[in-house]
Amino acid sequence: MAVTPPFERFGSIPAAAGMYDPSNEKDACGLAMVATLRGTPGHDIIATALEALRNLEHRGAVGSDAGTGDGAGIMTQIPDAFFRAVVDFDLPSDGRYAVGIAFLPHDTDERQEVKTGIEKLAEEEDLTVLGWREVPIQPDELGSLARDAMPAFEQLFLQSKRVDLKGTLRGIHLDRQTYRLRKRAERELHVYFPSLSCRTITYKGMVTTLQLEPFYPDLSDERFASKLALVHSRYSTNTFPSWPLAQPFRMVAHNGEINTVQGNRNWMRARQSQLESAVFGNIKTFFRSTRQARATRHRLMRLLSY
Repeated sequence: MAVTPPFERFGSIPAAAGMYDPSNEKDACGLAMVATLRGTPGHDIIATALEALRNLEHRGAVGSDAGTGDGAGIMTQIPDAFFRAVVDFDLPSDGRYAVGIAFLPHDTDERQEVKTGIEKLAEEEDLTVLGWREVPIQPDELGSLARDAMPAFEQLFLQSKRVDLKGTLRGIHLDRQTYRLRKRAERELHVYFPSLSCRTITYKGMVTTLQLEPFYPDLSDERFASKLALVHSRYSTNTFPSWPLAQPFRMVAHNGEINTVQGNRNWMRARQSQLESAVFGNIKTFFRSTRQARATRHRLMRLLSY
């Protein structure tokens, strides 16, 4: 199956032409965080965070169609009560299942092929697929550029087949398993997950700060509760937006220029043959091919010799 990487499939980045080179792109953004010390989750945290995001509208760029945002999103804790109310399958206890939104192709046959591939990888990683849920969306809220680049959205729910003294794995131990699945899905199937965790979930997209909540109706549901929320508004100074490049990312968000990303990636790829992990086991399945890594290393050596 011929596939297109998600950063190209779900974005509007043009090919290199003339003096434009997409590898020279940089960005700058705005962010906010809301949390409570009361010890209990609430929808008020989500509402407050989204209000903060809307007030960051000045930190977000808008496309030429006046309706396509440079990117905005929110990261929260897993809204357990909400998910139990909206899925049509049983969920384990809170913390013992993982969930994340997959950016999938729109074509029905291609999407099913990708989902089957993800389920096969999950089996290989000792994970049970509990079910899929189509994420409700309102595409009419978006500009034409964002709609044209928009993926299909489905949430994947997983449980570990491994157990500890209290039951199936949870917390960081489960997240290590889902990390392996996510990395393999990205490399082998070109699927993008904004998050895939038993602790947090990210809703994001090629939207403005004003569009995020109406585009994802889940975020307006009173049952969607958390004790913390991180929101981000992307303002790229010289990059083109895409659905995967919106933030927050899986752990953090950044505010400012990151001008060395490509160089850092190249250094890591050039050294990936030396990487190993007792925690993640065989991590070579995450890597690009040895030939690709060798070519990257040679390019770096040529640059350093100038």
